[in-house]
Amino acid sequence: MTAHLPARPVCVYRLRVAGHLDDHWSSRFGELTLSRDADGTTSITGPVVDQAELHGVLTKIRDLGVVLISVALVDPPVTRSGRGA
Repeated sequence: MTAHLPARPVCVYRLRVAGHLDDHWSSRFGELTLSRDADGTTSITGPVVDQAELHGVLTKIRDLGVVLISVALVDPPVTRSGRGA
């Protein structure tokens, strides 16, 4: 018998970087969505489980050599089941 772990809270973040990233970079960011904004920036948006995952995304941005403009919490934490944390 396997034990069921409680659902982990998930936050939705939007990270903005300078310049427009090509679509081929989207696979590097997993579940996160890339969108090119009219102001010449790219928004990287989606669910982030914890701070370690957020730091991983920040590391990917750093490794691309693009300028990080902002990191914003879009939605408060919710569990994957849809209930508040």
